Amino acid sequence: MRRRIAMSMLAGAALLVSALLGTGAPAARAADVPAEFGTDWHDPVTAAPPVSVPEGARSCQVTLAEAQFRDFTPYRGTYTPPRGCGGRWSKVVLRLDGKVKDRQYDRLGYLHVGGVEVLRTSTPEPSPDGIEWHVEKDVTRYSDTFRGAQDVEMLIGNVVDDTYTGVIDVKVTLTFYPGRPEASVPDQVLTLAGGTTLTAPRNSERVVAEVYATGSGGGCEEFWYLTVADPAPYSCKADKGPYREVQIKVDGQLAGIAAPFPNVWTGGWSDPFLWYVIPGPRAFDVKPIEYDLTPFAGLLDDGRPHQVEVSVAGVPEGQAGWSAPVNVLVWQDAHRAQVTGGLTEAKASEPVNSSVYSPGPGEYRVDTDAGHRLTVSGYVDTSHGRVTTTVSRTLANTSAHRWNDGETTDALDATWTDDQSVTVRAGGTPRTTRTHRTYTMNGATTIGTDDRLRTRLTLGDRAVIKRPGGGWSRLDDTYRGDATYTLNVPRDQRHAVGTSSERYRLYGPDGCYDRTLATAQGVLTEDRSGC
Repeated sequence: MRRRIAMSMLAGAALLVSALLGTGAPAARAADVPAEFGTDWHDPVTAAPPVSVPEGARSCQVTLAEAQFRDFTPYRGTYTPPRGCGGRWSKVVLRLDGKVKDRQYDRLGYLHVGGVEVLRTSTPEPSPDGIEWHVEKDVTRYSDTFRGAQDVEMLIGNVVDDTYTGVIDVKVTLTFYPGRPEASVPDQVLTLAGGTTLTAPRNSERVVAEVYATGSGGGCEEFWYLTVADPAPYSCKADKGPYREVQIKVDGQLAGIAAPFPNVWTGGWSDPFLWYVIPGPRAFDVKPIEYDLTPFAGLLDDGRPHQVEVSVAGVPEGQAGWSAPVNVLVWQDAHRAQVTGGLTEAKASEPVNSSVYSPGPGEYRVDTDAGHRLTVSGYVDTSHGRVTTTVSRTLANTSAHRWNDGETTDALDATWTDDQSVTVRAGGTPRTTRTHRTYTMNGATTIGTDDRLRTRLTLGDRAVIKRPGGGWSRLDDTYRGDATYTLNVPRDQRHAVGTSSERYRLYGPDGCYDRTLATAQGVLTEDRSGC
């Protein structure tokens, strides 16, 4: 594991239609694929769909940030709303254009507008000749923030020295499309004063917290899913093993639980050759965890400051490595200055966390079986009657981690599920939205006697949403990679080879999207779409 950490040092510290756009170059013929990686490769690309925008609609564009990142100095600027596009938009699209060349690690970054985190991202590792990449994200939900002048802060923490020479050059824009948004957007987007204090509008009737939770920083919490407890002999330790749970509390009361997504950045699993063209799911557009805090709206509507705190259960006490900034999205009752209500239920199961170490001849193994359940319910008395909201969430994690002496073989097969139901009763029949999320990771790294390191890895990001009235949608984003190179030699002597692929499928009442990409030795060999 020490090798894995060294190869993937990250500096520092959502949405189904967010996308990373490629160069659009056609796939190569088999005869054009080199025998091994050279000094340049295809620009990063993902199979995710682009953000849909109104066809033929006029638009206005604003530059949010334009900077070069060489160290840990944030870019600071100002944002001014666009002229000629009104104050209401059917869609707001953020686009990041980046470029870097020479040698550099993967780096983690954020973008804040008026203190609101609108993007969390990471960067690709460059070729000596240089790469460019592009990220798009639907940020319509932050429209309230964009209606006034705001301070802008962006940071992609970087280190440039005699060895790691890559300067990260980025430009970020917002494009506004006037009109009525497709979905309801919050009336206010709030941040937490002092990092933990929320004072909500007194007429809040729906409250949702977003948490951009990432384990990072180059230490063991970047690979939290591989940590083990004593007495297992492994280089990354945690008191209770690999189970992690992102919790949010309101005034000390547990208000939401969630499974963190097992992000793998572009140097992860010891093998950057896996990621040079196709990144892992969510690597360039980190999706926030969403918590429906509406059961607590009646308490939050008293006009007083309340404590809202996020923590990650399972992290050893005093150990850093997680970042979890919070946005709070609020929908208000337009016909009442104050809404009253109360919390009626808050019931959590005892957390289950079994992590069993099994020593064996030539191999060590840890099997983990963990989970937790939480139900919260509350009501608000609005101008349109009493509305009761019940949120139930059930988490589960199973994994089998195997390794040998020296960790020259290191393998994991893990699954996380995060099931949520939100039931809203407003006078008549209750309406329930159910979301079933599944994250999977199955891979192994081996180092042969010839110092050839090979990594095979499959990652899955899946979700099924069932809405009231029979509406539904389904996401399946699957990455597969297999790459090999020689350790402890100069870059031009690594003789690296590798294949990768991604299939992104999205189905729903409006149709389907299905795109497959494949690469070999840094060349895009397949780009196929169709349902």
